[in-house]
Amino acid sequence: MIRVLAVDDHPIVRDGIAKLVGTQSDMELVAEASDGREAIEQFRRHHPDVTLMDLQMPNMSGIDAINAIRIEFPEARIVVLTTYAGDVQVKRALQAGAQGYLLKGLLRKELLETIRAVHGGQKRLTAEIAAEFAQHAMDSALTPREISVLKLIAGGNANKEIAVQLHISEESAKGYVKNILQKLGANDRTHAVTIGLKRGIIELQ
Repeated sequence: MIRVLAVDDHPIVRDGIAKLVGTQSDMELVAEASDGREAIEQFRRHHPDVTLMDLQMPNMSGIDAINAIRIEFPEARIVVLTTYAGDVQVKRALQAGAQGYLLKGLLRKELLETIRAVHGGQKRLTAEIAAEFAQHAMDSALTPREISVLKLIAGGNANKEIAVQLHISEESAKGYVKNILQKLGANDRTHAVTIGLKRGIIELQ
């Protein structure tokens, strides 16, 4: 039996997973968790074969939970379940140690096959995610400071306000904005924020 742990802050998603897994003779849902901290506790208690992990949750994010679980249990097999196909999110999840990445809209169609593949030692990315990942593989990544600036742009701050909040000159703030637009291939600040959200570089707070 493939023993599965489902981690998601939405009960309706966990119920859907439970129903799908429950129809299979070779797998069982051994535990559920609604945030990252609970996921770590349940993993320690049940040692599941495959963990299904949402990324955006209260208290502790999925990425932080994956990192923590993989440090303690390097053999842990984790599949990310998310509504976001952004390449930066995918990269972070894979770097943290996830072996699969599945969009929630494809659960019914691909979840069971993905669980079996990851349990068998394979890595699984859906076609849409793989394409998004490949499209930006050669792009220049934003620096941590540029990401901070992009977050402030998303919060509606002008260059002067960005400069004050980051304790830099207004000229420097303008330079960061220019670099961000160039790296993201954005036409303007609003476009840069849209791209940043779509690719998972920043999240709406």
